[in-house]
Amino acid sequence: MTNAKISPDFNLLATAANYIKNDFVQDRLDWYGSPFEWVLNLPAGTKGKLGKQLVFQWCALKNLAVTHSPDSQADMIINGHRVEIKFSTLWKAGFYKFQQIRNQNYEYCICLGVSPYEAHCWVLSKPVLFQYVIGHLGQHTGSLGKETAWLTIEPKNPPHWIIPFGGTLEKAFIVLKSLSNKK
Repeated sequence: MTNAKISPDFNLLATAANYIKNDFVQDRLDWYGSPFEWVLNLPAGTKGKLGKQLVFQWCALKNLAVTHSPDSQADMIINGHRVEIKFSTLWKAGFYKFQQIRNQNYEYCICLGVSPYEAHCWVLSKPVLFQYVIGHLGQHTGSLGKETAWLTIEPKNPPHWIIPFGGTLEKAFIVLKSLSNKK
C-alpha cells in the first residue's frame, strides 16, 4: 500500500463501486465452478482465438481431417472444406451472439457457443448464411449493413431454420461428418 493520501472523491467512487459490484458479480455466479468460468475474463479477441483452438482440437479428437487454413479467408480446413469459426459465451439474457460474420472465402461457418455447463454448435453453409444472415442481420448499421453481420441464437428457442444444422455438439458433429472429404 502506498503512503499517498486517498482523496475523498476516490473514497466516494470506491463506495459507489462497492454498492454496485453485486450487479456485475451476480452476472457470473451462474458460471461459478464451470469448466469455462475462466473464459469470461478473456478479452474478446482472445475468446475468438480460443474458439478456433477449441473447434480445431474437438475436430481432431473426433478424427475429422483438420488443418489450419493457408490464408486469412478461412480459419481451418475440415474434411477438405474451408471453414470459418465464430465463438460466443452465453450472455446473461440467455443467448449467444456470433459477430463479424463476413462474406469471405469459406464454405461453412461453425458457430460454437459455451454456457456454464453446456456447449452448442451449428454448422452453417455459405448459402444458408446468405439466405438468413449475411445481408440480413447487419452488425454495424442495422438491417442495412452488408459488410458484417451478427447472428443471435437463443439455444432454448433457436430460429426454426437453424435446427437442421446442429444445436448440440453431437448434432453438429453429424453435420461435420457428413461433409465429404474433398481431396
